[in-house]
Amino acid sequence: MYAFENSKYFKMSDSSKTLLLFFDRPTEPCFMQKGEEGSTFQLPDNFYPDKYKSLSTTLANRFGSDSPSIPVSDIALPNLQLPMELPYNEQFSLFVPKHRKMAGKLIDVFMGMRNVQELISICSYCQLRINPYMFNYCLSVAILHRPDTKGLDLPTFVETFPDKFMDPKVFRRAREISNVVTSGARMPITIPINYTASEAEPEQRVAYFREDMGINLHHWHWHLVYPFEAADRAIVNKDRRGELFYYMHQQIIARYNAERMCNNLSRVKRFNNFREPIEEGYFPKLDSQVASRAWPPRFTGSTIRDLDRPVDQIRSDVSELETWRDRFIQAIEDNAVILPNGRSMQLDEATGIDTLGNLMESSVISRNRPYYGDLHNMGHVFISYCHDPDHRNLEQFGVMGDSATAMRDPIFYRWHSYIDDIFNLHKSKLPRYGDDRLDFPGIRVSSVSIEGAGGANAFATQWEQSTVELSRGMDFTPRGSVLARFTHLQHEEFNYVIDVTNNTGRAAMGTFRIFIAPTLDENGSPLPFEDQRRLMIELDKFSQPLNAGNNTVRRRSLDSSVTIPYERTFRSQSDRPGDPGSAEAAQFDFCGCGWPHHMLIPKGTPAGYPMVLFAMVTNWDEDRIEQDLVGTCNDAASYCGIRDRLYPDRRAMGFPFDRPADPSVTSLNDFLRPNMAVRDCTIRFTDATRIHGQRS
Repeated sequence: MYAFENSKYFKMSDSSKTLLLFFDRPTEPCFMQKGEEGSTFQLPDNFYPDKYKSLSTTLANRFGSDSPSIPVSDIALPNLQLPMELPYNEQFSLFVPKHRKMAGKLIDVFMGMRNVQELISICSYCQLRINPYMFNYCLSVAILHRPDTKGLDLPTFVETFPDKFMDPKVFRRAREISNVVTSGARMPITIPINYTASEAEPEQRVAYFREDMGINLHHWHWHLVYPFEAADRAIVNKDRRGELFYYMHQQIIARYNAERMCNNLSRVKRFNNFREPIEEGYFPKLDSQVASRAWPPRFTGSTIRDLDRPVDQIRSDVSELETWRDRFIQAIEDNAVILPNGRSMQLDEATGIDTLGNLMESSVISRNRPYYGDLHNMGHVFISYCHDPDHRNLEQFGVMGDSATAMRDPIFYRWHSYIDDIFNLHKSKLPRYGDDRLDFPGIRVSSVSIEGAGGANAFATQWEQSTVELSRGMDFTPRGSVLARFTHLQHEEFNYVIDVTNNTGRAAMGTFRIFIAPTLDENGSPLPFEDQRRLMIELDKFSQPLNAGNNTVRRRSLDSSVTIPYERTFRSQSDRPGDPGSAEAAQFDFCGCGWPHHMLIPKGTPAGYPMVLFAMVTNWDEDRIEQDLVGTCNDAASYCGIRDRLYPDRRAMGFPFDRPADPSVTSLNDFLRPNMAVRDCTIRFTDATRIHGQRS
């Protein structure tokens, strides 16, 4: 544990806000002006790198007395040899083991500072030397987990490093505008839609999903909230972390498959033969502003090959991936994992998936990392280096090597579909749910329906244009707002209407579970239940009192337990509630983790894509977790959990569709109990574009 000053309860100091200046213009030295007020850090002479030491006096006085000055304490510097091994102008990847160890060490350094002033000092020293991507990640993790900084307004990653999310042509135009229009209003720069490939590439039909800014921010933020490495295991060992890793990615695959089917594409083909060529190529058309290089493409027909990259301390054969895979599957077959001491630990029904999830992602809480290896992460690494496996061309990893860009690539979904298949092997061995687990005696759900602008039991979708602020990430350009306008999918908001009869003779509390899934396969035939349950998309989960007799429950789509609203996905500092350090502000920051609300509903088709809506009510007394949720973030708990709390549902994630049903169940209707209801519905897409804030 880390030794922080004072008691277990902290009041946010004004100096804590100073930490946020390190996210402003991340590659500009911290002795230059930062933030809206143009603040500068006054560094001790020994903090300046060698290239600036002879100019330290000049640099310290460069901006005069008009610039707010932030004194930096001269502290004893910890050992930073390991994190400084990553060159300043290189890419950084959480999936690369060496990078992960470097980041873990730097997180420990930041967490180990006794107070905020010391943290500011070490950040001042590190910002001038440490790789900017790694520095941003490690400081973000520390701010989220230190008790004296939890309420700081952590900026969204797209503001700090917009180069990971958009066409590099945007930045040339942004610099032009910044230099020509030096003050006053600047017109937003439009980011072209579907700029990475032409219509001749079938996969481009779902580029709006893969390359959506909010979706990629979600993936990055999830890994920020759930880091791999830290000396304090409590930072990594959060409640049901491994199961969350499984479920969050399983839901991504279910959602992606629904989008593919809406666009007349087949479901994802698993990448389960590591020796076969990868059919899909991907040309990301992104530039790294830190590395000053274009992200490398992957050509059609590429194969993953043995890695021998001394610069990354990676030497691994494809056969090692296969060995880890085989050991993982053997653990599922044996229903037990082998521990480092040679003993076996049974995989029970309640926690087995959590144990397997932690093995698969191979964090520091893996039960046996040397034996079960690093299958998920190294799969990303092998794929991301397939263009230059031995570093002979001095190339860096492709987009699969970065959690902020991986979801742009079609192979991400093929890889994770296979990972999900492996998890499903375990789920298939669990006892089938019977009436004792599925039914809620005395509670009958007579109907579920949708009401909204789309019409009766119809969802409506279309394109929407929104803006994001880029100025924080526009290093070495004139100050001032720089807005980029991008196009994304959006839906009309709606209400669920659920009619429930409570025949227990007394008031009850129910947990409402709402899912949606396609009804037909690629050939237009009804989906078998086993296929359909794996395509079930969780839309919402909430508790609701039920009076004796008839109840009509209305629930807004805006209140989904899965999503975060637009303002949190693309939030700017000025939109943020509460004062810095307040509980409201801390809640806002954690709530940056969640599926983007604009992607709650699949795209659909102009004719109306057929789906089935499912609602179920379970016994809250059996589901609930006894804990205090006052002041916590729980509005996107389904995929992200709750800050500093237990996962707020005793049931398995994805219940009741997380495992196969009894063999007699061949359709969704066969599966239904009295406390469940379904409704056929459609998703109708209109190929029109509106501006964010306008409603048709």
